[in-house]
Amino acid sequence: MADNEQNTASQEEQGPQFSVQRVYIKDASFESPNAPEIFMSPWQPEVGLEMNTQTNQVGDNAFEVVLTLTVTVKNDEKTAFLVELQQGGIFAISGLGEQEMHHTLGAFCPSILFPYAREAIDAMVVKASFPALMLAPVNFDALYAQQMAQAQQQSGEEAQH
Repeated sequence: MADNEQNTASQEEQGPQFSVQRVYIKDASFESPNAPEIFMSPWQPEVGLEMNTQTNQVGDNAFEVVLTLTVTVKNDEKTAFLVELQQGGIFAISGLGEQEMHHTLGAFCPSILFPYAREAIDAMVVKASFPALMLAPVNFDALYAQQMAQAQQQSGEEAQH
């Protein structure tokens, strides 16, 4: 048996493989367009959060997943601050079927990245002299299931037209 065939066979015998290679901040920005006036108002924030993920294959079994969070906080109808963060990770993944791979990249990897992103956002907010902002945990499995249901519904509607 050739080396490549032997390696492939031994990988399949081992089953699914997953490891985190690196977690990093790919891009970050903080804006406080109404400072210093915003500090003069009583603090009653309205927090808005937008999330997005992006996946790129960067090697044979290596994938970059980037979780993008945009947090907009308004106080008294004015923007107190806006934080945009791209939290990246490189994951080594092998031995998964197509559906399992899609779920791993779409839900499992972002759930690993989220605590890092949350901490980075909180650190920026505190350094800008605002009260700590600890974002609530996110159920990425539920979001993934919701996205898959929407995609299925849309493809069903397109088939009817």
